Amino acid sequence: MRALVISGGGSKGAFAGGVAQFLIEEAKNDYDIFVGTSTGSLLISHLALGKIEKIKNIYSSVNQKSIFNNCPFIVKKKYGSEIITMNHWNILKNFLKGKKTFGESENLRELIGESITLNEFNALKEGNTDVVVTVSNLSLNQVEYKSINDCSYEEFLDWIWISSNYTPFMSLVRKNGCEYADGGLGSLVPIEEAIKRGATEVDVVVLHTEVSYYNRMPSRNPFELITSMMGFMLDRIETQNIRVGKLVASQQGAIINIYYTPTILTTNSLIFNKEKMTHWWMRGYLYAKNKNTEIMPIQPEIQE
Repeated sequence: MRALVISGGGSKGAFAGGVAQFLIEEAKNDYDIFVGTSTGSLLISHLALGKIEKIKNIYSSVNQKSIFNNCPFIVKKKYGSEIITMNHWNILKNFLKGKKTFGESENLRELIGESITLNEFNALKEGNTDVVVTVSNLSLNQVEYKSINDCSYEEFLDWIWISSNYTPFMSLVRKNGCEYADGGLGSLVPIEEAIKRGATEVDVVVLHTEVSYYNRMPSRNPFELITSMMGFMLDRIETQNIRVGKLVASQQGAIINIYYTPTILTTNSLIFNKEKMTHWWMRGYLYAKNKNTEIMPIQPEIQE
């Protein structure tokens, strides 16, 4: 059995979409299992359906309003680069409403409902492909994996949304008596889960460079401090997930093919820029193409 695993990474998910497009359309990889975390969970349903152009169009058209109904930050351009500052008014409004997070992402839930139809959900459920999203149960202090085979239509859409909620900047969701948040808080790269579900070969897209190439600039406001702290913790989780995944793979005799981002795409994956995400999708496609060309054996010439 072959699995495709896509890590979390916010707007960088566009790069993963490009990698997946090459692996499915050009490399002709046939996947039995799709496992996604955060932005990966947004991709995998359409990838499993083979509707790559549809999800590509979605990723190349979203912006901040597509995600947030109450955005907790403002994106400004300074000296040619994008920086974020706190939107104090929006944050205050959220707290006055009794919310527990800086911002709310209910628009993303609506977008998910519009992009995955009931017919598409039924087609996936009736097929032989397992589609799994990762969520973090904060109440029970554990990571949970939600398979499409165990969910109703509305439940599955909720789990995709929950998996993508990068708290405390996006919505904290209470479901089944528990509080849930972004799956990346517990399992950013769920390789181990794919192998547990029977995968013998796993293609993994990690939306981070293999080696850290930069030092973070000093934080200029509380928002940047929190994002830096979250980034630091997620980097540690990612490293641990990959290490554990490789260990489990060696024990089970499974093969892992990892696709890292070759360069730093962005230092803030909460910024959704349509032009950049379109470019990242193409970069992901070309990167996967080049990598697969490099590892393909050269066929010897046949002497007549």
